Amino acid sequence: MRPSRPAVHPVEAPPPAPPTPAQRGVRMKDTPGAPGTPAGLGLRLAQTFFAAAALAVMAGTNDFPSVSAFSYLVAAAILQCLWSLSLAIMDIYALLVKRSLRNARAVCIFTIGDGITGTLTLGAACASAGITVLIGNDLNIWQRIIVQVLRLPLRWLSLAGLHLRHPVS
Repeated sequence: MRPSRPAVHPVEAPPPAPPTPAQRGVRMKDTPGAPGTPAGLGLRLAQTFFAAAALAVMAGTNDFPSVSAFSYLVAAAILQCLWSLSLAIMDIYALLVKRSLRNARAVCIFTIGDGITGTLTLGAACASAGITVLIGNDLNIWQRIIVQVLRLPLRWLSLAGLHLRHPVS
């Protein structure tokens, strides 16, 4: 069996394209949940709510300062609450004045800040869950803390939703 040989046909070269003016910048895609959109504001307010709930439940107990993991959880909840509240205020301002927060530098800062607060919150949730299981086997007074530790992944998932909505391009 002999392999086939390619047929050669002459092809004319396409005409050169006219020069285009240099673009000043490329606009990012408008995705739901991006900074400066109503969905982004809703996600930020959800983060603030869950962080404030974690802080209220942990601060409402008498014995949380005695365990360092719970103190770490309170510190992470405070940081998450402040970060989310400040970005929610920026979203409200952007929506009121109809200004875009979707430039590459701002989204990069938001993503880095969300990554830092998300990592701290996840670490605090894991530490609190581990110590809750350890203490829960000995004492029965930690029921409110267990409920709060179970709520932490919801707050972290809302943060992860924001990362999926505005990745750095």
